[in-house]
Amino acid sequence: MVFTRYRLQLGGALVAAFFLFGGHALYAQNAQAVQLLNQGRVDEASSLLNGTLEKQPNNAQAHQLLCRVEYAQDQGDNAVHECELAVQDDPSNAINQVWLGRAYGLKASQANMLSAFGIAKKVHTAFEHALEIDPTNVEAMSDLGQFYVAAPGIVGGGVDRARGLVDRLMDRSAARGHRLLGQIAAKKNDLSTAENEFKAAVAAGKTPEAWVDLGLFYQTHGQADKAVVALQSSIEANHQKNAALVDAASILTDLHQRPDLAEKCLRDYLASPAKTELAPAFKVHLQLGDLLKQRGDLPGAKHEYAAALAMASKFAPAIKAQQGA
Repeated sequence: MVFTRYRLQLGGALVAAFFLFGGHALYAQNAQAVQLLNQGRVDEASSLLNGTLEKQPNNAQAHQLLCRVEYAQDQGDNAVHECELAVQDDPSNAINQVWLGRAYGLKASQANMLSAFGIAKKVHTAFEHALEIDPTNVEAMSDLGQFYVAAPGIVGGGVDRARGLVDRLMDRSAARGHRLLGQIAAKKNDLSTAENEFKAAVAAGKTPEAWVDLGLFYQTHGQADKAVVALQSSIEANHQKNAALVDAASILTDLHQRPDLAEKCLRDYLASPAKTELAPAFKVHLQLGDLLKQRGDLPGAKHEYAAALAMASKFAPAIKAQQGA
């Protein structure tokens, strides 16, 4: 995590001491907001960060964190607004640029086709700026590579551009490099090469995430049995009980396979200290509620919907689910 420095203009020793104390307090509040965000407690994180910004309107990290709070709740416009303020206040911070690109991507996914094209160009620009600032940033490389694979050439996409990132990514993370090669091959409909690259990513990292990527590949291409085997391997490798459990549960649910295992994955994640904003806990409670509802456990579903709303009271899908339960 990158913390920004506070730009204080001090007029004397007493004033300096006052603002220095205040700066440390707000620094601690931002750190607390990170913990709340990782726990999925976005209402509390939002309240804390807005309090920080009342005292320091140009606190770039607080804006970045509030962007991530809004992003977690699928609020594209709000996320973009906060990340734009973070970049405005600290344009040389690569992480700010990465999150701005992600926020633009969320907004583009929620826009009509015509507007989405214009927003997609901003996604491209933000990720490229992040790499200009920090050429070693793996998150920026990985996100930009995925953008190149997914986006049409008219907005800056293209598999050749993605291929140009592979060597740089390999130097930092062989698993992510092979993952990108797998995505490129799948885009070109070279499924044999894609499968081999996703397997190479597993061999390189032996991570739960790499097994999930392989499972997702099999799901996407109609090989349900292989997908389940890969997901079981992911679950077995996931000693931390991190967000990859949620991805595994999602794919199993989409495949209509092993609902018992999907439920266990979600419960294990919610009980784990390894929760992060990658899989916000309030969304996982909602996902678990939906799964329980499908299995006929309506009281259990209502309990999970209530748990989601206790963390994110304005999250529309949870409100809708509770009303329909």
